Amino acid sequence: MSDVFIDHFLQHSTGEATFAAGQHIFNQGDPITWLYLIQAGTIHLVRHQADGNVAVLQRASSGMVLAEASVFSSHYHCDGVAVTNSEARIISVNSVRWLLRKEPVFAEIWASYLSYQLQQARKRAEIASLKTVAARLNAWLAWNDGLLPSKGEWKTLADEIGVSPEALYRELAKRGKSFSHKTS
Repeated sequence: MSDVFIDHFLQHSTGEATFAAGQHIFNQGDPITWLYLIQAGTIHLVRHQADGNVAVLQRASSGMVLAEASVFSSHYHCDGVAVTNSEARIISVNSVRWLLRKEPVFAEIWASYLSYQLQQARKRAEIASLKTVAARLNAWLAWNDGLLPSKGEWKTLADEIGVSPEALYRELAKRGKSFSHKTS
């Protein structure tokens, strides 16, 4: 996300938090007291389904706020779980609420961030609605300038488009070298 957003968040941050892989940051039903700006690692928002499956609602990584939609809720509606060792800056949710009411610049930056996150959620929903691995990969590539991430990031790509890593690897093998890789 934008450096302006991160700078503003950091300006109002009141501390740091670290989480070990597998650690719960919060659980469904816990009161909301903090917002977390992820500095390193990956944290997922998950909801446990009645059939035992887990739905990943957010994949928060560096530069993202975990559970940003909860700023006006009193309790979390899902669990926050560190996927990898992670670091975050924290700000109290009450401070964010105050800033949104009293600081127009912060409110505008926050609205821009939420708009961007909504666009990303819609993109993921569009991709998830597609039936085949090929269609999902094509849609993802269309959203990402036709550039495939480096091989070390393919498992993350599979997770992002909602397919098994093996299914993605088979699809990529079918395509051979007909795609480009991101350089970053």
